[in-house]
Amino acid sequence: MRVLWLTEHYPPSRGGMAESCDRIVRGLRGADVEVDVAHLTRRDRPWGNEREYGGRLLTVPLGDGPEHALRRLWTMLAGHAYTHVVAFGGTYALLGAPVIAAWLDVPLVTCLRGNDFDTGVFSLRRREALMSALRASARVCVVARSHAPLVSALVPGAAVTWVANGIDTANWEILPSERSRAQAWRASAVAPGRRVLGLVGQLKNKKGVGFLLDALLGSGHAERFHLLFVGELEDGVAERLDAVAWTRMPFLDRFALPAVYAACDLVALPSFYDGLPNVALEAAALGVPLLASDAGGLADLADDQIGFTFTAGDPHGCRAAVRRAARATGDELAKLGAAAEERVRRDFTPAAETAGYLAVLRETGSDR
Repeated sequence: MRVLWLTEHYPPSRGGMAESCDRIVRGLRGADVEVDVAHLTRRDRPWGNEREYGGRLLTVPLGDGPEHALRRLWTMLAGHAYTHVVAFGGTYALLGAPVIAAWLDVPLVTCLRGNDFDTGVFSLRRREALMSALRASARVCVVARSHAPLVSALVPGAAVTWVANGIDTANWEILPSERSRAQAWRASAVAPGRRVLGLVGQLKNKKGVGFLLDALLGSGHAERFHLLFVGELEDGVAERLDAVAWTRMPFLDRFALPAVYAACDLVALPSFYDGLPNVALEAAALGVPLLASDAGGLADLADDQIGFTFTAGDPHGCRAAVRRAARATGDELAKLGAAAEERVRRDFTPAAETAGYLAVLRETGSDR
């Protein structure tokens, strides 16, 4: 199999989607699928066509005009044969992939990640590209099980497959030096007896940070917690933090995060809607319990066996989860963390993720 993979999220771009894209592409290449990645980048970069292990990297800058970039990409493909086209994340990947798949006369696989679907269906600018891609797809892959019926309701008859995110835990651990740094930070910044509640990543509106803050203040247990924000905060949250203890750090690359997770007693993901955030898998794989809603793929990972869960958007449920987290003993938190680590290492592996996408490619190829 040889796959043309269109995406706006691929290294050196930062963020969870770029990390996921890189992980999935590496997994497929390692399974002897040749993958040519067309990176539709918004950065000021030159056009590029270079070999990577298991395929090519086509750098396609959108700065001169997305329409020009997509048409020039087609020119770059002259003489190359593919078995599939995959659209993975971003408006212009969804816009360009159905056309290129039709011109190549190969199946289209559309991978829906987070906002591409959750807010894309309500966007005047993005909806038509999304719907066209869904209608043209031989298969739609969703990262959250709950997204499958939503896609089917919009496009009756669409073939939808759930493939969960994975995490490579082989080199994902907290080193003694990182644990020492975490302990030193806690000793200097956190009052004795307080639990550190981490919120990590691009903390946009959908992540429910303000919602969690309301629940924390309404729970009667705000004094039990120290909030640790790592990343970008939604507008208006910083102005409301006077009533709680908190620390803010800048956005960090993935391999700088183990020391952050080591400093946390819990990691919070109070999302209104979501895919399956890498942060949830990263924290759980390191034995950190989750305080999480059941939004999107979080429902596929988290329950009260590995943390404190509640229905997305339910203020009463969120307050109750905060109270349970505040009252839990250290031994109870340790037990939850151990169960979280075991679940991720057993059920959310890169091998399972790769196998899921391999099955989709084989099925869509054989169907054709």
